[in-house]
Amino acid sequence: MTEPREVRLRPPRNAVDRRAVGWWRTRSLIATAVPVTVLAVVGALVAPATAWLLTAAGAVAVLGLGCTAFFPAWWFRVHRWEVTDDAVYVRTGALWQEWRIAPMSRIQTVDTVRGPLERAFRLATVTVTTASSKGAIRVEGLDHQLAADLAERLTAITRATPGDAT
Repeated sequence: MTEPREVRLRPPRNAVDRRAVGWWRTRSLIATAVPVTVLAVVGALVAPATAWLLTAAGAVAVLGLGCTAFFPAWWFRVHRWEVTDDAVYVRTGALWQEWRIAPMSRIQTVDTVRGPLERAFRLATVTVTTASSKGAIRVEGLDHQLAADLAERLTAITRATPGDAT
């Protein structure tokens, strides 16, 4: 009888696509612009609360722009992924880093998602759903063609891997 191969925790080798920095910055700018706009419009329309609402809008704008300038570059340095014949490895996070490994025998589905912003940046996200209670593993910020190829490769590997994915 063959013993199962050992899957060990190690840093994944692949970085996300460099365009992911622009995608993350755009998402952050949109997430900042919405509350700033709401606070500014309400502040302009509600006379007694104008000063503090405009101050709050300014504070949210400064905080949001600071996060937009800092975090996407940091995420690019931290986010890593790799697929081997044994497992999918993903490391994500900024302040709290998360390392996830999904053995091929546990993979249930592989999906590729491209939202409107991802399409604009020619990026895609590969979602690997497993039998884990922790949930799916997401590899974000991949070139859209690489994501499609990765989904095909994962499908082929999991088809050839013994196990029931439970």
